[in-house]
Amino acid sequence: MESLRVPIFPLNTVLFPGGLLPLRVFEARYMDMTRECLKRDEPFGVCLIQQGSEVGAPAVPEGLGCLAKILECDMQQQGILNLKTCGGRRFRILERQTSTQGLISADVELIAPDASVAVPEEFADCVRLLEMVVLDQGKPIFAEPHAFGDAAWVGYRLTEILPVPLVAKQKLLELTDSLARLSILQRFLESRGLAAAKPPAES
Repeated sequence: MESLRVPIFPLNTVLFPGGLLPLRVFEARYMDMTRECLKRDEPFGVCLIQQGSEVGAPAVPEGLGCLAKILECDMQQQGILNLKTCGGRRFRILERQTSTQGLISADVELIAPDASVAVPEEFADCVRLLEMVVLDQGKPIFAEPHAFGDAAWVGYRLTEILPVPLVAKQKLLELTDSLARLSILQRFLESRGLAAAKPPAES
């Protein structure tokens, strides 16, 4: 079991491995956290808020989140740090503490990455939709390299862009089976008419 101690940033978003997350940091506790992470070249943890809000009193985070590595940092406006971060490994919180400043830190257990599995033909609609979105955007919305043939990558990127509730995104983050994740996403696309429903298998 691989474990480490990280500061936790509870947010109204779900970060996935390999996902890009821009952040605006202005609260003193998170400014300090960012400086420490940059100085040590270490990630922080992003967790969906279970109770509370992003600002003010410390929020209660979900028990499973994703490490965020800072790729870029600048301060174009006094008192506001603009961060570009990328999702790393998922983790499970074992124990957490809150400092007097309101910053949460936690001992976390890292979760093994999803096994690399090719996207089966039955989920080809998921890949096509993702390819269309990338072509339509005209600007990079996903970190390179793109991996349209990898089931975990496709599932993570689709979950990021589809209009599903945050609690559903959290459940999809928690799944450790990339094909099960794609199956749920495929059904969602079918229900919205974005994918052709598959005929029932013959018995």
